[in-house]
Amino acid sequence: MVTMPIGRLHHVILDCPDPLALAAFYRDLLGHPITYADDDFAVVARNDHTSGIAFQLAPGHRPPTWPDPAIPQQIHFDVMVDDLPTAHDQVIALGATPLGGGDHVYADPAGHPFCLIPRPGWAPPVGHGKDE
Repeated sequence: MVTMPIGRLHHVILDCPDPLALAAFYRDLLGHPITYADDDFAVVARNDHTSGIAFQLAPGHRPPTWPDPAIPQQIHFDVMVDDLPTAHDQVIALGATPLGGGDHVYADPAGHPFCLIPRPGWAPPVGHGKDE
């Protein structure tokens, strides 16, 4: 069953000890520029009007030990939405659980965190147009 989406994937975000250094690694690996960077966050994407991979400062970061589950993978999704209150109600209805520690942060039914974010002005409305 295909339904209208609630949101669109914005960035896949990796926790790390040095966002700019990891962004530089992926810039070189993927051939895409760093489109945003500050002390705590960096983004690699095709351009500054597309979604990409983001790197978030995680103080005390310990690298995953995959496949050993002692230290699990550290990743979450940002999902852009047109209307935060409406999307909140919709993700709750799907089985998401609000998490503390920030506005619009949720756990999926298996406990993985994700964030709802307002759709950036450069992105077309969710469910209409390109999915980038």
